[in-house]
Amino acid sequence: MSVLRLRLLSALITPLLFAAPIAQAQAPDSDVAAAKDMLKHAVAFRTEQGQVPQLARYLADKLEAGGFASSDIEIIPIANTAALTVRYRGRGEAKPILISGHIDAVAANPEDWTRDPFTLIEENGYLYGRGVADMKTAAVVLVQTFIRLKREGFVPNGDLIMLFSGDEETDMATTRELAKRYHDARFLLNADAGGGTLDPSGKPVMYNVQTAEKAYADFRITFTSAGGHSSAPNVPDNAIYRLARAIDRVAAYQFPTQISPTTRASLRSMGQRLQSPLGKALMHYAEHPEDAEAAAIISADPAYVGQIRTTCIATMLHGGHALNALPQRASVDVNCRIFPGTPVESVRDMLVKVVDDTSAHFETLPPPPVESPESPLRNDVMERVAAAIHARFPGVDVVPGMSAGATDSMHFRTLGVDSYGVSGEFAKDNDSFAHGLNEKLPAAEVPATLDYWHRLLMSLAK
Repeated sequence: MSVLRLRLLSALITPLLFAAPIAQAQAPDSDVAAAKDMLKHAVAFRTEQGQVPQLARYLADKLEAGGFASSDIEIIPIANTAALTVRYRGRGEAKPILISGHIDAVAANPEDWTRDPFTLIEENGYLYGRGVADMKTAAVVLVQTFIRLKREGFVPNGDLIMLFSGDEETDMATTRELAKRYHDARFLLNADAGGGTLDPSGKPVMYNVQTAEKAYADFRITFTSAGGHSSAPNVPDNAIYRLARAIDRVAAYQFPTQISPTTRASLRSMGQRLQSPLGKALMHYAEHPEDAEAAAIISADPAYVGQIRTTCIATMLHGGHALNALPQRASVDVNCRIFPGTPVESVRDMLVKVVDDTSAHFETLPPPPVESPESPLRNDVMERVAAAIHARFPGVDVVPGMSAGATDSMHFRTLGVDSYGVSGEFAKDNDSFAHGLNEKLPAAEVPATLDYWHRLLMSLAK
């Protein structure tokens, strides 16, 4: 039996008492083999080229063969992609638990990879292929877990509803549709967020439960001028020069520091593991977020600056129309990652104030930003996640965390569904190459995560 060492530092949070993991067998070898076979097929589908509906059909057929009624499985076509849902019917004693993920993956150019990205290859203890880390492995593990639970005769206290979006990496149109249809729920478990960290030697360092994520917004700032012949320059009215001055002002500005129950706990935990001035600053900031010196040290590190404030950064430039003509238009796209609880419109208003030029035109780019509140640190979720993690790694720290990137959870949180990123996978920092070349995942994560999800769903829905 293990006890969660979750360091919740806010006085508003009550210390949690955590239950021992449920004793049960490891994932059967047959389930591991079935999951790897499904993964082989999933990797082969080129979802970035419109093959998400085919992958959804393949997984739906596996679920139906595993005992699920066709009436409980739905493929929802949207544009050139699709979502997949399956309802595991329970006793009706509680609201449903949602389990989310996505079955699309980013593009991969085979000419750039060492191995064919669309052929699953197991080598030197790793699985290679596009999507093995993000997140086709997790998707097939969830499918196989549903099949195993059905085979074992498990009847949950409420329905378990698996929701796979088909364009999480792009427009999230399927995610928005799923959130509209399925938001009357106890909570959502997202297999595409959270997860464990291993040190370089392979020992577990910590496990992160994603309880918050920053809102995503893109703004375009545009300047126009009359233009003319480049041999007769009108310097004060040059749209590019005016834009350059605006960019300098945006670059120099820092949004105010912020803290929340999630970031307070995660900063303290991260700081305790870093034997450096940065580590001390993280711990001090967790207790004294008004301390400017600690904030300055944290803000100087790209890996941590997003944990304490909203950030806005120029990412794309557009301007001019000919080498020998004065520019008639010049613009910059500014990408903002907005701290939970901060209205998107207030960030736009601040950029207007920072640029301080009434001739600048501001535009919010599509898709419309989604403001996503922080999810509460619920005992009924946190204690069971901890128990499932400690069944594999007794005593490892389990801490809440805020993601600087965007996941499907934000569309459910904004509709009032408490959402938790609880991926069962552990990996070394910068070792998976998700979205990059030669994406990989330790092969041992397949049996480990099959066991994890089985334990977690059994304990949450018994």
